[in-house]
Amino acid sequence: MPEPLLPHVLAFVTMLALNAYVVLGGADFGAGVWDLLARGPRKDVQREAIAHGIGPIWEANHVWIILVVVLLFTCFPAVYAYLSVALHVPLVLMLFGIVLRGSAFTFRAYDSTNSPVQKWWGRIFSIASTVTPVVLGMSVGAIVSGAIVTPPDATFTARFLTPWLSPFAIAVGGLTLAVFAFLAAVYLTVEAETHDLQEDFRRNALGAAVIVGACALATLITGRETVSKLTDTLLTHTLAIPLQIITGVAALSAIAALVTRRYRIARAAAVVPVSAIVWGWALAQFPWMVPGVHSVTSAAAPAVTQRLVAYGLAAGAVLVVPSLWVLFSVFKSDTMSAFERVDTAEYRATDTPPKERS
Repeated sequence: MPEPLLPHVLAFVTMLALNAYVVLGGADFGAGVWDLLARGPRKDVQREAIAHGIGPIWEANHVWIILVVVLLFTCFPAVYAYLSVALHVPLVLMLFGIVLRGSAFTFRAYDSTNSPVQKWWGRIFSIASTVTPVVLGMSVGAIVSGAIVTPPDATFTARFLTPWLSPFAIAVGGLTLAVFAFLAAVYLTVEAETHDLQEDFRRNALGAAVIVGACALATLITGRETVSKLTDTLLTHTLAIPLQIITGVAALSAIAALVTRRYRIARAAAVVPVSAIVWGWALAQFPWMVPGVHSVTSAAAPAVTQRLVAYGLAAGAVLVVPSLWVLFSVFKSDTMSAFERVDTAEYRATDTPPKERS
């Protein structure tokens, strides 16, 4: 008897939501990295550009990770329960990072200009933005490697610390941070209001691209030693070669566009290799959601639950997708950028925030 189709559809939607979170929310985290590393005479202007870039949309981008959690909890409860226990330490750290990052970003935006407290909020925002993606990647590395599958009588360290502190997991954490920083720098080349800022973020993006390559190589090397079956799948699966070709061509296209200063092309191209990394993970692990423990079908909720969730997703998409389109078209359009440039120029001239002048 063929396997039910609906669990695979819902698992596919879960990966789509995770993919959206990586290319949208991930860039928000990456922007915090560049906020932390801002140096030189334009560091304040760089941080201002970062705040303007992520300010209108960063909260909306969290809808995708919320959707992932809800789909796991509702449609694959066994997987949700297993991961919540096995990875409770890094997941709690990640939640702390998300909360600290969001709170600090908000407090910094509404604190008095250039006060010492505001600078401390900025430091908390940037550090939390840097640490959280690493912990997220380490959690993914623990899942992919199968290290979270441990005997019930194992020690606390063996069950809850060692799996996500392995060399492979750390390599995946570094890759995650590098990818997020790369996306953020590429996006910011489009958001930048001046040529000098574009050049700053362009250099950041090219440097991050080199680090992404180094981290990917480290992940492959450590993966060959600890998760050889999964890495072999990425090299031998019938879809592996097309996926690798698409990834390589898109990555080179993004780098070439950065070199030639075609920033909008670079932004579009950068999304493809990052998405390919996400789907490469899914391909290497399929059909397992927790390798060796829970597959897509074995962990699926009752059929009636799956059907109701599918109906809810269809109804929700009618509301959410147009709303997000309006949000991005309003705050990321060229017209809005022009208004922001005028507002910023007035602010610099008067040292009075626009909201206070009004």
